[in-house]
Amino acid sequence: MKPYILLVAGGLIVLAFGGLALWRGGSVLDRSDPENADQVAQGRVVYAQHCASCHGDSLQGQPNWRIRKADGKLPAPPHDDTGHTWHHADEQLFRITKGGVRPPLAPEGYESDMPSFAGVLSDEEIWAALSFLKSTWSEKSRAYQMRIDQAYRKQAEEQ
Repeated sequence: MKPYILLVAGGLIVLAFGGLALWRGGSVLDRSDPENADQVAQGRVVYAQHCASCHGDSLQGQPNWRIRKADGKLPAPPHDDTGHTWHHADEQLFRITKGGVRPPLAPEGYESDMPSFAGVLSDEEIWAALSFLKSTWSEKSRAYQMRIDQAYRKQAEEQ
C-alpha cells in the first residue's frame, strides 16, 4: 500500500472512534487505567491535592467511617481495600466525584460532605485520580471491581 492510503485509512479510523465517543457522550480515553503509569502518577497528585484531606494520605478514610456523625452524615470512607470504593463501577465513581453524592447515586434526601468537583477537576483529572486509587487495590479487589464495572457497562448498553 502507498503511504498516503495508510494515512487516510488511519485518519478515518480515528474519526470513526472519535465520532463513536461523541455519540456515546464521552471520550474513548475517558476511563481509569491502573496500569497506565502516567495516569496513575497524575492521579496521585490530584488525590494529594484534592482528596487526601478527607480520605487520608494513605487512603485510610476518616475514623469510624461507618458510624454517622452528630450531623447525621457519614465520615469520609477509605479508598483502600478496607473501604467499599472497589464495590462500585467506574462510571459511578466518576459521577460521585464530579457531581457529589446525590440521587440517583444516593437515596433521596441523603446528605454528604462529599463535594462536587465539577469545575474544579477536569474529567481527565478525575479519571486519573480513580486510576491512582485502583492502582493501590489488591488483585482480588481489582478483579472484583472489574466484574462490577463490566456488568454495569453491559446493563447501560442494554438500556
